Amino acid sequence: LFDGVYPFYPQQRKAAVFDISIIIVTVVFLTLACSFLLIIPGIRGRARLYWTLRVLLSLATGVVIVAVQFTGDWEHGWLRANTSYKSFSPAQVTVDIGLHIGLAGLNVTLQGAPPRQLNETIDYNEHFAWGGGADYERSYGAGLRKGLPTPILYVAEKFRARSPCGVQQQYRSAGRYASIALWVAFCTWLLSNMLFSTPALVYGGYTLLLTGAFLILSLLSFSTVSTSLLCPIHFGPLALHTAYGGSFWLTLAVGLLCLLAGVTVVLLHHFNLDLLKTFFDLREDLAEECQEMTQVYINPRSAGRGL
Repeated sequence: LFDGVYPFYPQQRKAAVFDISIIIVTVVFLTLACSFLLIIPGIRGRARLYWTLRVLLSLATGVVIVAVQFTGDWEHGWLRANTSYKSFSPAQVTVDIGLHIGLAGLNVTLQGAPPRQLNETIDYNEHFAWGGGADYERSYGAGLRKGLPTPILYVAEKFRARSPCGVQQQYRSAGRYASIALWVAFCTWLLSNMLFSTPALVYGGYTLLLTGAFLILSLLSFSTVSTSLLCPIHFGPLALHTAYGGSFWLTLAVGLLCLLAGVTVVLLHHFNLDLLKTFFDLREDLAEECQEMTQVYINPRSAGRGL
C-alpha cells in the first residue's frame, strides 16, 4: 500500500463535470429569450400574448433540437449490486451502476451506497466517446491507465469494437444518422421562423411539418439499435438492462408538437385565414382600409387648370 492506496491507484478519480456544450446552447437560447422579454412591453393589445407564445415555443423547440445532440441519456439503465471495486483486490462494495448512452458515446456512473466505503468516496461518471473523430479504444485505454474501478471498465469493455458483443458499430451508425436528421430538423426550424415572418404563412406550416418529420426520423434511426439484443451485462446474478431515456422522449414530444402546429397552420390557412393572420399579427385593420378621407387639400395653382 502507498499511503493507504494501492500503487496502481495513485489518486481518487473525480466525477466528470457537466457537458460544456449543453451549457453553451442553453445560455445562447436563454439570452435570446431574455432579449425578447425586454421588448415585449412595447407590443400592444392581444398581439403581446400571441408574440410571447410564438417566440417562447419556437425557442424551446430550437433549444431541444440542438441540446439533445449532446446529452447522454437517449438510453439508460441502473443497477444496484455488490461487486469488486478494484483489480487484484478481494474487497466488495455496494454500488449503484448507471449506463447512459447518447448519440456520440456513453457514460458509466458509479456511486457508492453509502458513498463512503473503503476509506474513500465512490462517485464516478466517466465518458467514453465514439462519435465524430473520437477514438473509443483510446478512451478505454486511458481509463485503464488511470486505474478506473473494475465495474466501469467492465461495462465500457462491452462496447469496444473488439468485444464479441459487437454493439458499438450499431450505436455508432444509429447515432450518426440520428444526429444528421436532427441537424436537418434544426435547419427547417430556422426556415420556418423566417417564413412565419412573411405573409406566406402556409409555407411556414409546411416547413414546421418537415421539422417534426425529421425529428421523428431521428428517433426511428436511433431505435434501430433495439432490433439487436444488447450484450448481457451481469454483476453476479443481476443484469443491467436499459430503456429509452429523457432525451428520446423529449425529442418525441417536440416532434409531435411540431407536427401538430404545422397541421394547425395549414388547416387554418385553408379554412380560417383571418384567424391565422391575427395570431401572427399580420391582419390589417378593416376599419383603416375602409376609412374615408375627411379633408381634401388642393393646390391652388393647379386647381383652375385641373377644373
